[in-house]
Amino acid sequence: MKKQIPNLITLGNLLCGVLACYLGSVDHYKNASILICAGIFLDFFDGMAARLLKVPSEIGKQLDSLADVVTSGVAPGLIMMGILTHGQFEKLCLVALMIPLFAAYRLAKFNVDTRQSHSFRGLPAPANAMIWVGIALGGWKPDLLFGWQDAAILFTIAVTCILMVCDLPMFSLKFNFHDMSWKQNRTQYIFLTGCAVIIALTHNWYAISIIIGWYVALSIATIKWTKESEQ
Repeated sequence: MKKQIPNLITLGNLLCGVLACYLGSVDHYKNASILICAGIFLDFFDGMAARLLKVPSEIGKQLDSLADVVTSGVAPGLIMMGILTHGQFEKLCLVALMIPLFAAYRLAKFNVDTRQSHSFRGLPAPANAMIWVGIALGGWKPDLLFGWQDAAILFTIAVTCILMVCDLPMFSLKFNFHDMSWKQNRTQYIFLTGCAVIIALTHNWYAISIIIGWYVALSIATIKWTKESEQ
């Protein structure tokens, strides 16, 4: 039974994703977004549970990716397709289906890439999902600014899909708990400080989306720092 505990947590993630898909398809975007957050929360703990219980398995790894395809791919894709349907670019709403397609490819790539055990290559699918969660929870109104907001969504979909499958190194949010010094956790400390500033300045759910953008920008800056230190 102990071996199945992490898998049960993963299935909880999948259940949240399935319910989010249903709610997203009937225009309950905020409730769907909350379920996506719950699923991503469970996704964070299934791997931790497997390590703590010392029961990691190949089935658990594959099941985790299958659940993420739904929760972090299909569900946000349906939410954004629905939002675009009510906007100025209704005929382009199917562009939102790029989100689950690229998320699935990114997750498959993650499973076979041995370089991503302690960091990431490309934007993680759950992080990408949180961009759209922030937009949905923030109360996106597609009729504002004469459709420019819809154009921004379409552009962001294209950019984030590329980021998911590209080879850009992304830092891990995990701290080095054996050494909490600035030197060992500089990037994580800078990221958390930036998050606090973003939240303080926005006072809106859109802060979630901005924070993911901050994560990407800091990852790019980290590459530059690493190259400079090597030189």
